[in-house]
Order: sequence, then C-alpha cells, then structure tokens
Amino acid sequence: MSLLALSRRDWITTTAVFSSLSGELKQPRILPFRTLHRTPPAFRIPSFSSSRVSPPRAVSSDVLHDAGATAAVLVGAYSLVRGFDNLTRRNLIQQNLSRKLVHILSGLLFTLSWPIFSTSTEARYFASIVPTVNCLRLVINGLSLTKDEGLLKSLTREGKPEELLRGPLYYVLILILSAVVFWRESPVGLISLGMMCGGDGIADIMGRKFGSKRLPYNEGKSWIGSISMFIFGLCVSVGMLYYYSVLGYLELDWGKAVEKVALVSLVATVVESLPIANVVDDNISVPLVSMAAAFLTFCI
Repeated sequence: MSLLALSRRDWITTTAVFSSLSGELKQPRILPFRTLHRTPPAFRIPSFSSSRVSPPRAVSSDVLHDAGATAAVLVGAYSLVRGFDNLTRRNLIQQNLSRKLVHILSGLLFTLSWPIFSTSTEARYFASIVPTVNCLRLVINGLSLTKDEGLLKSLTREGKPEELLRGPLYYVLILILSAVVFWRESPVGLISLGMMCGGDGIADIMGRKFGSKRLPYNEGKSWIGSISMFIFGLCVSVGMLYYYSVLGYLELDWGKAVEKVALVSLVATVVESLPIANVVDDNISVPLVSMAAAFLTFCI
C-alpha cells in the first residue's frame, strides 16, 4: 500500500515536473510561431488580392481614361483643321496664314492636352496616337491614294499632294518623338515644341508681313522674322514650362531656367536663319537642334 502510494506520489510529482517544464518550453515557442504564422497571411493576402484584382481594375480604368482622352484630342485636332479650311474657303483668311496658324496651334494644343491623360506609363503612347493618325492621313494623301482638298489647303503652300510628305509630315513626326521620348516630365520636349510651333511659326508670319529688311547671309529670311523667332520661341517655351510646373510635373529654378531657355532660343534662331532650307526642312532642324541644346543645358 505504501509502495503504491509512493509510486503514485512519484508519478504525480514527475507529471507535475514535466507539465511545468512543458509549460516553460511552450511559452517561448508560441510567440515566434504566431509571429511567423500571422506575418505571411498579412503579407500574402494583400499581394494576392492586389495582383489578382486591383491592378486589372486600375489598368482598365487607365485604359478607358486614356482612350477617352485620345478620342477627345483627335476630335479637337480634326475640328481645328476643318475650321481653318472653312475660313479659307470663305476667303476670310489667306491660305498661307491659315497654314501657319494650323502649324502653330495644332502642336501647342496637342502639347497642352497631355495633362488630361492618366499617370500610367502607357499614357504617352495613347497621346502619340493623335499625331500618328495625322501622319497616316498625310502619307495617304501625299501619295495621292485619296484626296482631301481641305487638308491640302490647310497644310500646303501650292496645293500639291507631295508637299504633305515634307514639312507637314516632319512636323507630326516631331510631335510623336516628343510625346514618346520626353513626355510631360522633361523640359526638353516642351522647349523643342515651343520653338518649332511658337517660334518658327510666328517668325514666318512676321517675316512675311513686316520683313522688308533681309539678313545679309540669307535673302530668304528677315531681321524681324529672326527677332520674332527668338522672342516668341522664348515666351512660348517658358509658358509651356510654367504650365507644367503649376500642374506639378516640373520643379525648376526659374532664374536659371529662363536663362537656359533664352540660350536654346538663340541657338534655334540662328539655325532657323541659315540658308539650309533646301537641304533640311525647318520642321526638322529647329526642333532637333532645340532638343539637343535643351538637353545640354537642362540635363547635363
């Protein structure tokens, strides 16, 4: 009986010791396990739901947004050309002036429309659809596969289809290049378009209207045209930079920025004044030189 009681006491004591040891051993193990157990679900579930559910919704939303913006800009571009065509047909505006106003406004309005596109990485490609469509129209009409009288009157000097394959075609190619490569986060593309659309476009209008005094090294250019090129190229480019800085796309030191744009405008003006129009079109030389000068002054 005593032996049995002793054995029971020993068994109870032994059991209690193991229970206490078991409790002491379990306590430090439970916390790391729970931490590790809780962390993966907390990490995996959001990543799973975001990868399977959220991105497709976001992408779909951005695609619809950019598709709508593209359609709106296309309608605006088409309406602009048709509007000046109607003014030309009614003899309310001369054909050369109409052509130059389309040259100035179409590129600037296209550039000003970029903020209506989404913040997705694909937005620039949606925006480039607009000049790409115009590029196809120019090629089709330039090759005389079809004939659009309004397009010819709005964009050509003499109404010849092959003219569409020169200056106007180079113009839309520069728009595509600026949108795809530089977009709205770089001053380089904005300045080059400001020089091509604002500077070069207004220089031609002012030179034809008031340019009686010609440059000594180029009879095809005038002093007033070159001065207008410098002033309006500078003003339009600075205006573009200010527009995008207000919207939060650019952050600039304005004192230095204006000096740099003035330097780019001077370089573009000199290039535009050179007697090289028969070798390279202004719609190529002016924006490309402006891009190079802006890149060197702003990005290096």
